[in-house]
Amino acid sequence: MASSDPIDPAKAALERARAAARSGGPAPSPSNKRSTAPPPRGTGFGRDPVLVGEAVGDVLAERGWKPQAAVGALTGRWSEIVGPDIAAHVAVEGYDAEKTTLLLRTDSTAWATQVRLLLPTLMARLSEELGPGTVTSVTVLGPAAPSWVKGLRTVPGRGPRDTYG
Repeated sequence: MASSDPIDPAKAALERARAAARSGGPAPSPSNKRSTAPPPRGTGFGRDPVLVGEAVGDVLAERGWKPQAAVGALTGRWSEIVGPDIAAHVAVEGYDAEKTTLLLRTDSTAWATQVRLLLPTLMARLSEELGPGTVTSVTVLGPAAPSWVKGLRTVPGRGPRDTYG
């Protein structure tokens, strides 16, 4: 009489597989062998994997975005590149890719003067970090003045600034 235990057929199949593995197993069929031809290029399956950093670098180079990406990395690492003292008072405000000009904004006119004096050192550091030619000039701006325009309409003339002396 046959056993009604459902585990017995599974145990028997496992034992057969173990015995086949111990004896070397069945010979592989020709269809199981891997092809020695290189995988096809192009989109779809069969391509070799590529590291994400390499793929992003290829896209940036292909589209001409490398300088903008380098300056974007500069803004993220600004305090690391110029130091915490300068980074506390000077911020990257923009980048003109056509003119390769970096725009910096300081929080006081004293810091604007200090950064202008440090421009040769700063340019050397930027060239080292971003690559030569990414930034060819730096424009340093002082603090932004407050806007005296309030409301929808304005009156011609000096306004509240006429009492400053």
